[in-house]
Amino acid sequence: MKLSQFRFDLPLNLIAQNPTKRREDSRLMVIHRKTGQIENREFSDIMEYFDDKDVFVVNNTKVFPARMYGRKEKTGAKIEVFLLRELNKANKLWDVIVDPARKIRVGNKLYFGENDELVAEVIDNTTSRGRTIRFLWDDTDDAFKEMLEVMGETPLPKYIKRKPEQEDKERYQTVYAKYEGAVAAPTAGMHFSKELIKRLEIQGIRFAEVTLHTGLGTFRPIEVEDLSKHKMDAEYYKIDETACSIVNKAREGNRRICSIGTTTMRAMETSYTAEKLLKPSEGWTNHFIHPPYNFNIADALVTNFHLPKTSLFIMACAFAGYDLMIEAYQKAIKDKYRFFSYGDAMLII
Repeated sequence: MKLSQFRFDLPLNLIAQNPTKRREDSRLMVIHRKTGQIENREFSDIMEYFDDKDVFVVNNTKVFPARMYGRKEKTGAKIEVFLLRELNKANKLWDVIVDPARKIRVGNKLYFGENDELVAEVIDNTTSRGRTIRFLWDDTDDAFKEMLEVMGETPLPKYIKRKPEQEDKERYQTVYAKYEGAVAAPTAGMHFSKELIKRLEIQGIRFAEVTLHTGLGTFRPIEVEDLSKHKMDAEYYKIDETACSIVNKAREGNRRICSIGTTTMRAMETSYTAEKLLKPSEGWTNHFIHPPYNFNIADALVTNFHLPKTSLFIMACAFAGYDLMIEAYQKAIKDKYRFFSYGDAMLII
């Protein structure tokens, strides 16, 4: 299929700027693939669609405060530094994106904090906006991590037109986040409160955890019309024996397996056996899922409402079916569902 087929007109006022008061207060559109039925529900109603021994697979990655603001040596020009991933812990090497990039060259020093408490040196160019930087730090690793927490801010996406607030530290994160490494939240999971998870567990739903550290590549614009030629940025993932045992027992018992989010789905679709069972593995995935595609593990998906022509929307179309998803999005716009990270949710079954 072609990229242009995934274009639609989205009113900007439907892009959510703030989270709901409570996590499970968001709306839930339920799409039935077999019948084509589309329902308008509340997220807490998700319990009605699953039974004892069904499994929800979640992404337990944790977002870190990746956006920092510093100044360039000599000129004092303000620079945004977006931390992507740590390349070498011992040497404090990081892969970053800088803005404005034209002002940042190899050899430049960047200063952070009112009293220049943190200093970094640019040591390499990676892309037009990408750089490798080394933080000049001689204290402990724990002290360095604390410094990044102080200097960094919650990396809200640019389409949220406000500064991060204290509330965002908690809400731009799932309640089950464990392993730090993501620069963008696995947003489908943000609708689950601890109370809702407990009610689901009492109902008999099992939870399995995988890890995929969401990078900016998930949201990078697709620039080729032929989707088969698009290359996703690689993201780290890990699936352990415990998750595989829970998922495979459910598959063998013909129970429903629901992927909570597209990142969870990408991790599972990277690691399955010929018998279509989940297998433990760890590494980097650049798996780009687009129609037509036969999914191997999950038979249900919870996802948010995504922006046009994104890999996230394209994957949702692959799972639900292109025509049904286009119909659902037209209804979502008409019914004023809230879009993207802090927006409403969709359950595809």
